[in-house]
Amino acid sequence: MHVRGSLSQSAITSLLEETTAPIRVACRTPQDHLWMCSLWYRLEDAVDADEDDWRLQCATSARADIVSFLESEPEVAFEVSTNDPPYTGVRGRGTATIEPDPEKETLRALLERYRIGTDSTLAQNLLRAERDEVTITIEPAVVYGWDFSDRMRETGTEA
Repeated sequence: MHVRGSLSQSAITSLLEETTAPIRVACRTPQDHLWMCSLWYRLEDAVDADEDDWRLQCATSARADIVSFLESEPEVAFEVSTNDPPYTGVRGRGTATIEPDPEKETLRALLERYRIGTDSTLAQNLLRAERDEVTITIEPAVVYGWDFSDRMRETGTEA
């Protein structure tokens, strides 16, 4: 993974671990149109513990449009950023893979990460036995991190 921008690799990792804004994933449809989708995400550590690399994992219904789009064309762009000033975030591009998640392990982890829990009406609806779930894993090729805190100090929007 190639890291660019004003944030270090460790600062990017921390920001992604701490931020619970959804990830915005851009892809192409089979008709070559652009498509954007917001999803919950979590960081997955690299398989090789000696590396600083990580992946982003999302959960969605196996019937979601984005699943068929990514099966057709797995290249994506993504962004995770704060919605309130001073703005910070991470954007990048990479490749997505899709795996079935019959036990809904990724979805359960995301329900906890986003503090929804598994007992809510929303969770119960998403965890229905008849709902087929998949995990989308994004392997970043390039990431770019930014933090506009310094240049936004004069606007009175510092953290």
